Amino acid sequence: MNFVVVGCGRVGAELSQRLFQSGHHVVVVDSSRAAFNRLHPEFRGRTLEGEGLAESVLERAGIKDADGLAAVTNSDTLNAVVAHTARSVFNVPIVVVRNYDPNLRTVLEIFGLQIVSSTSWGAQRVEELLTNPARKMVYSAGNGEVEVYEIVVPAHWNGLTIRELLAQAPQCYPVALTRAGTSLLPEATLKLEPGDVLNVSSTFEGLAPLTARLETKAKA
Repeated sequence: MNFVVVGCGRVGAELSQRLFQSGHHVVVVDSSRAAFNRLHPEFRGRTLEGEGLAESVLERAGIKDADGLAAVTNSDTLNAVVAHTARSVFNVPIVVVRNYDPNLRTVLEIFGLQIVSSTSWGAQRVEELLTNPARKMVYSAGNGEVEVYEIVVPAHWNGLTIRELLAQAPQCYPVALTRAGTSLLPEATLKLEPGDVLNVSSTFEGLAPLTARLETKAKA
């Protein structure tokens, strides 16, 4: 596939290398030639010095034949304009935008762009680790609005069901249960055993009632 990466900072350089290693054709655009020094020595994609805002630069980067574009500069405004141009002018099918300022996310969402907000996601992950290190997040969707958590069933929940466990956590949904190394799709009537690993999908706020419930002795 053909990809254009606008911005060769740390994220852009790492992304470009990962795409290249996966066998894709990659063109990296940055206004500073020195920025390309961040690229891995084994990178064999194209580099193009120029302003990502300029349609002529994007055309030289091959945007007309691009399968996707990532706008990952350190400017939210620049990323938004480049991504909007890629979508509306050149009809690039996949456009992803890096976002720093959470207050500007709504603007990007209005454009219908896919957003990766390292600030929002990072802050949420740090909060999770600080407030409850026992629960383990194994998958994050979007910018962390919905996540899948891994929970180890404590001994005092032995013999009770998944329905009873989740009864007071309406925003938590069972995804999988692993017992003795074997995973299955859990039914509400499945009885829990100590050491079971239960994966549940939830919002960060929605997980709090389940965490509290796990810490209390179950009542049949």
